[in-house]
Amino acid sequence: MRIVCVSDTHGYHERTDVPDGDVLVHAGDICRHGSLADVEDFNRWLGALPHRHKVVICGNHDGCFQETPAEARARLTNAIYLEDSACEIEGLTFYGSPWTPLFCDWAFMLSDAELAAKWSRIPSGVDVLVTHGPPHGIRDMTNRDEAAGSLSLLQRVLEVKPRLHVFGHIHEAAGRTDYDGTIFLNASTRMGSGGGVVVELD
Repeated sequence: MRIVCVSDTHGYHERTDVPDGDVLVHAGDICRHGSLADVEDFNRWLGALPHRHKVVICGNHDGCFQETPAEARARLTNAIYLEDSACEIEGLTFYGSPWTPLFCDWAFMLSDAELAAKWSRIPSGVDVLVTHGPPHGIRDMTNRDEAAGSLSLLQRVLEVKPRLHVFGHIHEAAGRTDYDGTIFLNASTRMGSGGGVVVELD
């Protein structure tokens, strides 16, 4: 399966170079202003892409999905939306979750204890894990040399051992790291200045 991964387009999706593939995964921060109009624009863009399947989660800039979830989800008709939930695509199990550690007053942010409870819901047998934030110590270093990832997420990922973990959030840490049988991919496109990253899974 050819999986194309992007994250953190922040409303600049039209600028993003998206290779063709079987599944498009977007790891959150789809919105520029966190508005329903942003979701409608993003959904139109998704609808024009050729990928057979599209999987989307939210990030901390996608506030309308937390404030008015029914209205936001109703506008995202061209993707499978995951929020602490799973789907199966052509034999692979995808699980998505939007949460990140507390920082300012953004959407989908929780304390360490609350995050650990969320990550405990990630089931075993997941092939592709999609979270907005990174695990601690892997592709999570900010430009202030701070590791911004979640330690409890790292612990759960090492237990579950997905084949692929896609995330974003920390734009400057974009890239791929292979560790302990998992491909860790920070797919941040830096507000459209980068492109989608392709991962092939058998």
